[in-house]
Amino acid sequence: MGFLRKASLSKPENEAGKVWPAIAMGFFVAFGGVLFGYDTGTISGIIVMPYWKSQFSTGFTDDKGPNITTSQESAIVSILSAGTFFGALASPFLADSLGRRPGLIISTWVFNLGVALQTAATAIPLFLAGRFFAGFGVGLISALIPLYQSETAPKWIRGAIVGAYQLAITIGLLLAAVVDNATANRNDSGSYRIPIAVQFAWSLILLIGMITLPETPRYLIRANKLEKAAKALGRIRRLPADHPAVAEELHEIKANHDHEMSLGAGTSYLDCFRHPVLKRQLTGSALQALQQMSGVNFVFYYGTKYFEKSGITNPFTIQMITSAINVVSTVPGLYATDKWGRRPLLLFGAIGMCISQFIVGMSGQKAAVAFVCIYIFFFASTWGPLAWVVTGEIFPLKTRAKSISITTASNWLLNWAIAFSTPYLVNWGEGSANLQSKIFFVWFGACFICIAFVYLFIYETKNLTLEEVDQLYEDVKFAPKSTSWRPTESWQQRASIAAQGAEKARGENIENAEKPTEIA
Repeated sequence: MGFLRKASLSKPENEAGKVWPAIAMGFFVAFGGVLFGYDTGTISGIIVMPYWKSQFSTGFTDDKGPNITTSQESAIVSILSAGTFFGALASPFLADSLGRRPGLIISTWVFNLGVALQTAATAIPLFLAGRFFAGFGVGLISALIPLYQSETAPKWIRGAIVGAYQLAITIGLLLAAVVDNATANRNDSGSYRIPIAVQFAWSLILLIGMITLPETPRYLIRANKLEKAAKALGRIRRLPADHPAVAEELHEIKANHDHEMSLGAGTSYLDCFRHPVLKRQLTGSALQALQQMSGVNFVFYYGTKYFEKSGITNPFTIQMITSAINVVSTVPGLYATDKWGRRPLLLFGAIGMCISQFIVGMSGQKAAVAFVCIYIFFFASTWGPLAWVVTGEIFPLKTRAKSISITTASNWLLNWAIAFSTPYLVNWGEGSANLQSKIFFVWFGACFICIAFVYLFIYETKNLTLEEVDQLYEDVKFAPKSTSWRPTESWQQRASIAAQGAEKARGENIENAEKPTEIA
């Protein structure tokens, strides 16, 4: 059945070399998601810590004592997403000029600057500055990691490798919940400084690892460094640089890139919104935006405070439970991504999230917690990893860094909008909508749109090389028909046929030119 295209998760018999280095590299680079997830998750607990509230309060009090205002809370939580938005858009300037690997190394230093400012802060202005710079670093990382992974991963397990980035994000969220819970009752600055400073460890691990890893062969071909590309691919496959399998793979990548460049040499942001990239750009951006509109970050940004105001006696424990479910549920999604495919999993997840969100909006306290957990399962096993997988593999090499930066920025733009507006939508009091649990009806509506979007616009790209994905988009006009498509010729064969056609045309032109002109 085309809908569930068969695939094996074991190495193909005709594939030369080793695959474990590429897999190990991809899973290690995914560790950068811990920075993303931890920084996203830790703020949920910090803003309800008694010592932090008394330290950062500018005079506002509620029934529990000193606190920050709704507008201050909105700014503190959402400014991280503002930083990530600009960081994601800035990522191609590093990725295309310096390379994917140096770009990631620089990103960790930007992130560390933000962490240092937050750790040192004792008032809101410096804390905001730290959140922005940390967000800028996370934005760079969130665009560069899927790019690096997709360009180095074997096609038959690319979904699991790129999806591992989402697994790392969920681990970061869980670690944040655990550390917040451990320090929440401290009556000193360690209550918030320890959770923040822990992030130095995560960035140091990523930094040291990236120093030892190779550049992606596809970037080196794009930069016309063919000899270095052969060495990099040979290192990844554990083959000599002059091995026939290395040469064949590089020739196919180069033939595809040459075809892209023949359509126009430009590589500006405007090229992302021109044929043949426009359709893919809109698809990827909408996919990332809808991932955010599903409401997941409401749970992880404001979950602790929401559960607290809903009467839950230990909201930190509930937050740890939801974070643990997020981690565990992502694992089967990594397997299913390459086994069953992108389209069926995204459809399954959208339907499950839609039903869960509707029930949460309708139900009481205990049932709401239960169905929030069910919703997290559906998100974590489908839309969580697959948004990164799909956007990492649908773009041509010529615009890939810029296209991924735009789709990632779309994710962060919606992330910021949700983080900024949620306090006004959910909270009690003047100037707030007081939606409380009814906010889940908003997420329900977005998840309903997700179902139609996947059916109409998501192509099945499982078990295809990045170059074959380009062929898929050239040959297939309607997404539902993509499930039965198979590549019939390589880019090298297409280039050869095109060259033969051009040679034949030149010969005919010469022959016609040499014929004597008939005089009437």
